[in-house]
Amino acid sequence: MITKTELDKLVAKYETEEFIKDDPIQFIHQGKCKEESELYGFIASLFAYGNRKLFIKKLEDIFQRADNDIVNYIKNGDFSNLKGVEYRFSKENDIIPIFEILNKLYSESKGLEDLFSYAFSSENFLQTVVDYFYSRAPKTVGQGFYHMIPNPANGGAMKRMNMFLRWMVRKPPVDLGIWTFMKPKDLLIPLDVHVARVSRNMGLLKRKSNDFKAVLELTDKLKEFCHEDPVKYDFAMFAFGVELNNKS
Repeated sequence: MITKTELDKLVAKYETEEFIKDDPIQFIHQGKCKEESELYGFIASLFAYGNRKLFIKKLEDIFQRADNDIVNYIKNGDFSNLKGVEYRFSKENDIIPIFEILNKLYSESKGLEDLFSYAFSSENFLQTVVDYFYSRAPKTVGQGFYHMIPNPANGGAMKRMNMFLRWMVRKPPVDLGIWTFMKPKDLLIPLDVHVARVSRNMGLLKRKSNDFKAVLELTDKLKEFCHEDPVKYDFAMFAFGVELNNKS
C-alpha cells in the first residue's frame, strides 16, 4: 500500500494553482463574492461529467448567457435565453427548472450556503439537499434532471456534490474555503473512475463497486493519513489518474 509520505508528495505536486485553468473549479475562482463563487461552483458541478473540454465549453456558454453575472441572473428569474440549451442526457426541460429552483432558493433565503448548512445539521445531509430540488421540480423534468442531481438513496457515489463541497469547504490554493459550517474532516471523497482506479492500485480501496460504500471506505482509509483533511488527497489522486490515462 502507498505510504503517507508518497501520498503527500502527490498532493504537493498536483494541488497547485496551475491545475485550476483546466478544471471546472476555474469557475468558482471567477466569482467576485461568496454568492457568485458558490453559484458558479454549484452549476459547474452539475455539468462536470463526460468530456472535460465539452462540459467546460458548455458552462462557458451558459455563463455568457447570464452575462457573466450569475447572481443577478439567478435572482432576476428570467431564464428564457436558456431555451435550447442541452448537455448529453439533460435537455432544456431538465436544466431550466434547476435555475428556477435556485431563483426560489435565493428569494427565500441567503441561498446555497443556507440550504447546505441546514441540511448538514439534519440526519441525512445530502438527501436533504437533493429533496429540496426534487420537491420543487415540475412534472415536466426528465431523467436528465435526476442525472444532474442524483438521489443518494440509490447508493451512488454522489461525486459531483461531494466535489462541490470540497471546493466550498477546503482552503486554497485550489479550493476556496468560503463555507465554514462544516470542517474539511467532515468531507467525503469525490469518487469517480479515475480516483477509484488509482486508489485501488495504491491499495487504499478494496471495494470493487464505485458506489457510496466505496466513498465511505476510501474516506475512512484516507483519514488514517490525515484525519483533519482526508479529502486533500482527492485532487492528487484524480490528477494522477488523469495523467496515467493520458499516457496509456
